[in-house]
Amino acid sequence: MNAPRERITFDAVSKEYDVNGGPLKVVDDVSFGVGDGEFVALVGPSGCGKTTMLNMVAGFVAPSSGAVRLDGRPISGPGPERGVMFQEYGVFPWLTVQGNIEFGLKLRANRTDAAERRRISERYLSLMRLTDFRDAYPKTLSGGMRQRVALARAYAVRPEFLLMDEPFGALDAQTRSAMQNLLLEVLQTEGKTVVMITHSVDEALYLASRVVVISARPARIRKIVDVPFSYPRHEELHETPDFAEMRSEIRDLVMQEYAAQEKQARMRLAS
Repeated sequence: MNAPRERITFDAVSKEYDVNGGPLKVVDDVSFGVGDGEFVALVGPSGCGKTTMLNMVAGFVAPSSGAVRLDGRPISGPGPERGVMFQEYGVFPWLTVQGNIEFGLKLRANRTDAAERRRISERYLSLMRLTDFRDAYPKTLSGGMRQRVALARAYAVRPEFLLMDEPFGALDAQTRSAMQNLLLEVLQTEGKTVVMITHSVDEALYLASRVVVISARPARIRKIVDVPFSYPRHEELHETPDFAEMRSEIRDLVMQEYAAQEKQARMRLAS
């Protein structure tokens, strides 16, 4: 099978911030690509630079050196082809569920007429199982339902890429599992190229086609793991020996980077 055409590329990317003690390097010489239709998960210690990497793809942050490219062109800012979903629910409390889903369709980049907005919102209300809650406000919804609204809103503007920063991290285990399955279901129906940050190795393996293990800060590529499990995926995958073996391998790598991070912190305190 031929490898998918690369859509997003990191080419020798580094990022530094100016802080009181001088320059702080958070990303160091990162190079990898994300192919068309791939689901790539980034895992690594908290504060290692994963979110900075995702923000470069979103166009919120520019590299200090190197380039992040989309279809061969350097990313210079946000664009409607890239939808972003954060850990915080990111829904507008003053809008109903349907109003939230239709919000992006009223903005200049994705503006559609009322009939088309209605058609699109009806589709995602159904896909996300929110039809009975179309007129509800976010304060009346559970955390999982608010994330379904956020996912529906991200999809409604029809981005080619979905960028997700720990989107299910605030949910309880049962709701998180349900959201993972819903995401897989919607992706099978819609198809997207996805880059997701997660601290859960289980989640990365269950959802992604490749897992990129990130080092302690500054972020470097520790290892890229091809996930061999075919889609569609189901809960039973978690119980298989192959899944357990890969989970152990990736978890060991991540824990090594946590240990390296703790060592860095002790050295800073001692200096």
